[in-house]
Amino acid sequence: MLLRQRHGDDKAVPSLTEREITMKYQFIISGLLLMAVSGTATAQKKPNILWVLTDDHRYDSIRAFNKIMTGEEMSPLGYVESPSTDKLAEMGTTFINTYCHAQGCAPSRASMHTGRYPHRSGIYEFEWFNNNVEHWKPSLPEQMEKLGYQTFHVGKLGFRIRSTRPNGQFGTYQVYQQDISFHRMFDENLTGWSKGKVKEINGIKLDEPTESNWFVTPEGKREYTGYQLNTIPGLENQSRMIDEKYDILRKYSKPNEKQPGYGEIIGGVSSQPYGKNRDGRYTTELVKFLGNPGKTLRVGSQTYTGVDPDKPLFANIGYDFPHTPVLPPKSFRDRFLKKEYKIPKVDKDEFGKLPKQLQGLIKKAASEHYSDEDKQQMVQDYYAFCAYGDALIGEGVEAFLNYSKKQNQPWMIIYVCGDHGWRLNEHGSIYKFAPWKTDALDPIIVVSSDRKKFPAGKVVTDMTEFVDIAPTCMAAGGANLAKPQYDYLDGFDLAQVTAGKVERDYIIGESHAVTGPRATIRTQDYMFSIKSRPKNKMGGKDMKWAMTASFKDLEPVLYDMKRDPDELNNLAFNPEYQDIALKMKNKLLNIVIGDNRVEVNWNSSGSGTEIFRSNFAPEADDKKLKL
Repeated sequence: MLLRQRHGDDKAVPSLTEREITMKYQFIISGLLLMAVSGTATAQKKPNILWVLTDDHRYDSIRAFNKIMTGEEMSPLGYVESPSTDKLAEMGTTFINTYCHAQGCAPSRASMHTGRYPHRSGIYEFEWFNNNVEHWKPSLPEQMEKLGYQTFHVGKLGFRIRSTRPNGQFGTYQVYQQDISFHRMFDENLTGWSKGKVKEINGIKLDEPTESNWFVTPEGKREYTGYQLNTIPGLENQSRMIDEKYDILRKYSKPNEKQPGYGEIIGGVSSQPYGKNRDGRYTTELVKFLGNPGKTLRVGSQTYTGVDPDKPLFANIGYDFPHTPVLPPKSFRDRFLKKEYKIPKVDKDEFGKLPKQLQGLIKKAASEHYSDEDKQQMVQDYYAFCAYGDALIGEGVEAFLNYSKKQNQPWMIIYVCGDHGWRLNEHGSIYKFAPWKTDALDPIIVVSSDRKKFPAGKVVTDMTEFVDIAPTCMAAGGANLAKPQYDYLDGFDLAQVTAGKVERDYIIGESHAVTGPRATIRTQDYMFSIKSRPKNKMGGKDMKWAMTASFKDLEPVLYDMKRDPDELNNLAFNPEYQDIALKMKNKLLNIVIGDNRVEVNWNSSGSGTEIFRSNFAPEADDKKLKL
């Protein structure tokens, strides 16, 4: 394959220049687009759909998005590289104001797969859940299967569903007909990095299983690192040696706690060359699936069957990049280490204006104490990882378009820039889980062989949200969304948004993970967010707490996005903004607390079925808010 030859082994193939990479992608993808539409695909055929989803992905890592938002290709922090995604934006329609509903992987992915807000599905954080509850509806891939599609997933899923099995036992449940598990790739040393408890290291047997990370060399050798290993005789220098080998930067809360194996990996170099780490493996399996119709295929111990040309395809590739561990391959990392970045400065007045919830989040992931060198590496490696992932996306898109062209089938690509974002010292911290734009803005690109529905190069500035993904796919697959069976969907078909047929004054969300229960409402001009429940996992208790809590106890934040686009100056208690704050508060609470709220006592295995509802303000979510 042309792209595989271009990168190949990091040691054997020199990195191409930015211009060469861009020209190469433009040539390949433009040519494929022309070929894909040159055949006369009949109107009766349903389009093949490729859904590309990344993880912890900042919108400013994409030049096309920066150009739309600021007029400049580079991030405000500095150099970024995204030729594949830039070309998708040129080929299709960009929904630049798309926001996630929950700034954590699992709840965000649940909103995409269910097409429902967290307060309607009852999925608020990383809990396991089940489809036995009475309010459950089929997930997106299950709906696509009902529409006649074959469904395929490879990579990270994060949709934590369980169910009753045919034998009556309760356990895992597969929503895609074929699902290539990333967990088993980790277990089988197929991804270059993994973690877990180990019993023996370098011939030394441990007294008890010990938590460790390990890197896998190209030769298949495991190299262990972990904070606990430092206390084991004979392994005192193991972590330090391996962390130094891969230039590992770990999250640390204080300078004197900067120890090997202590925190999450936020910088370093992959032990594997281009295409051989976890994300590269996902791309390889997608390409194999598309290139070997009907054949029995294998990855590690997993067996699956190549694509069925007689059915339309709904395929989802869930990339891990740039989620921790941030480990770009050397060919990309070397280029980015030469770049110097502008690290976001901390507004000293911001912290004191924040409520306890958000102050607590900043304290958990504070980054101001990092050295200047560590801050640079953190940003360099993050953007290098994003650029690497962008190259892999180009390979996946190429294979998908080639397959659709060969089968003379219409097609659609939905690219989602992250299940949420990531901070790189904004607000004095790293991480996610907050309602700020850095954490929540995740633009979508839709590219289609039907240029009338999704025109090339079009930018939609209307507010959109992750619950729009399911109805967009289902409508493309032939579903009549006007039918009562689809009333549960909280979003809109993005083709209708593109055509100007959707009026929406705001978008909403509610996230409980790490930060604690917090609901948010956004308009084009303002962001308002409050504490929605007294604490996590209330299971129906004090359901209406927020309706009677004082404004102060709701821990509000309000930002004027036109005057303060970086969301630094909390105006919630500013007298000049009280009317706006109260209108947004009342609207938000009536929706997330009073318009068919669902809470479920999911237990640790996800088998709970006890449901609690609150519906004192039905149809409050009318998409209208005049301020």
